Amino acid sequence: MELISTRNSKKTVSFRNAVLDCIPQDGGLYVPANEENLHPWIMYMDEKTSFSSIAGTLTAALLKEEFSPVVSERIAGTAFNQYSPLLRQLDNNLYTLELFHGPTGSHKDFGIHWLASALEHILTMEGRSAMVLAATSTRTGRSMAAGFAGKKHLKVVLVYAKGTLTGIEPEYLAWNGGNIWPVEIEGTHDDAESLVRGIFTDRDIVLKYGLTLANTANIGRLLPQVFPYMYAFSRLRKKVDGDIFYAVPSGNFGNLVAGLYAWKFSLPVNGFITDATPAISRDISGRCMVMDSIVPLDERDSADPAKPSNLERLEQVFAVNPALLGGLVFPEEIRPAAVPDLIFEAYKKYGVFFDTASATVYGALNPMKDYINSDGGTVVLLAKDHPFFEANRIRTACGEAPKMPESVKDLHNPVPGMKCIAAESAGIRKILAEFAG
Repeated sequence: MELISTRNSKKTVSFRNAVLDCIPQDGGLYVPANEENLHPWIMYMDEKTSFSSIAGTLTAALLKEEFSPVVSERIAGTAFNQYSPLLRQLDNNLYTLELFHGPTGSHKDFGIHWLASALEHILTMEGRSAMVLAATSTRTGRSMAAGFAGKKHLKVVLVYAKGTLTGIEPEYLAWNGGNIWPVEIEGTHDDAESLVRGIFTDRDIVLKYGLTLANTANIGRLLPQVFPYMYAFSRLRKKVDGDIFYAVPSGNFGNLVAGLYAWKFSLPVNGFITDATPAISRDISGRCMVMDSIVPLDERDSADPAKPSNLERLEQVFAVNPALLGGLVFPEEIRPAAVPDLIFEAYKKYGVFFDTASATVYGALNPMKDYINSDGGTVVLLAKDHPFFEANRIRTACGEAPKMPESVKDLHNPVPGMKCIAAESAGIRKILAEFAG
């Protein structure tokens, strides 16, 4: 797979270069340079094909220039040999694709574990090391620690706001012989992001320590988010005759862009429903529009390594034919005040617990129902994170709450031996130097 920047389509780089040096110097984001026809592989898969096998097959198909089929299967097997998404049928034409059955109950497990596995295989083959630097919070930090723990060629420095560092296994920690170094700063999450952002603007230090990212600014984190869409289709293709739509919570638009990549890679899909935001909504004619599109790329700020948005990638998908955007992506505005009622409605009708993101996009389905049902359509709703994370809000809405799963039982455990430092770049640079050895 060749990749280009959203701001320069003439220069291509390899997948290996894009994941190890993940922010283009022109300020854009890496995206696939070409559409990939994965139709033969997609139609070969069915309900008996495991998620790990689907991921391995698609890794081989997408990255055949860089990885052999054996290495591709090993990358996916290392990442996903113990867990999978779950497709759950709620009624005749509504399914949920649950992405919270990984090691930490977060949808981020899928992207992080595959990226960690791919990076480790690349670095092993090259006989070198790299380091991940991230500003993070409790839940994302747990997912990153679990995904990268034990990698021999990767070290990870996680920067937390004071009071948010919990839930990391002691054996993962650098001071216990592990490869994860979490550190709290005397400041807020915005301060943590600012520190990481500043480090990544220093090209010399990025090259010196081989720094890379594990958020969706790194295309290697985003690409595996395509696989659950393929998994869902493999379970539906013999059951469903009509159109298939995906309802995708907006977030930072990573899952929506991944779904659009799945479509570009030949996945049969008729549309994506999402909750409208100030960044993506409908124009006066009712068609989808991206507000950033009114600003030329060369007049925008550079992509943010600490707090990525995938809107520029979404724009790039439709750069050749912007009219396609209005016919494939359907944002619907949902008032925050309506969310508790939507949580209760889903619980009453289907006996499922939806968190805020899932309930919001569930509400976005209502204006689309007649359009979807007119041709016997089916909707797959992405449920990203375990609803237990919002147990109190769900209990207030429903009178009951989801039980604590094994994956989050240590969520609030203190991290032994952690240090809190001043919110200054010098402290982070000192840790990078010490950790690099």
